[in-house]
Amino acid sequence: MNGESLHIIQDQLEKLKLLFPEVVTEGNIDWEKLKASLGENIEFANERYVLNWAGKSDAFRVLQTPTTATLKPYVGEGINDSPFEGGQGDVISEGDVTQNVFIEGENLEALKVLQKAYYGKIKCIIIDPPYNTGSDS
Repeated sequence: MNGESLHIIQDQLEKLKLLFPEVVTEGNIDWEKLKASLGENIEFANERYVLNWAGKSDAFRVLQTPTTATLKPYVGEGINDSPFEGGQGDVISEGDVTQNVFIEGENLEALKVLQKAYYGKIKCIIIDPPYNTGSDS
């Protein structure tokens, strides 16, 4: 096990190769063979809705770049003992049991770190964006 996050696309392609070995040619997926394997009743329409924005391809590139970041637990002394500004909020004390995790940090990096251990297991992720911090650009 290396310290990088998952390569989701590569993982999904490997699963596809296992499900449809007949569509693999020289290690690559032949998309036309895959369409044929799925049957005649499936239509692949040329028109569809898309969401585009400047920098979209760069965003996908950043998303697919693995990370070697790690999460460090913070164990506090109790109520209002917090690493966050103003000491607001309760912190999990050593020995406490919870099914929830609170993570402070850069959203995408945190999600990449969680991805390997929790892929397919997480029911809900709530991302609370920073509001009026003065550092928004």
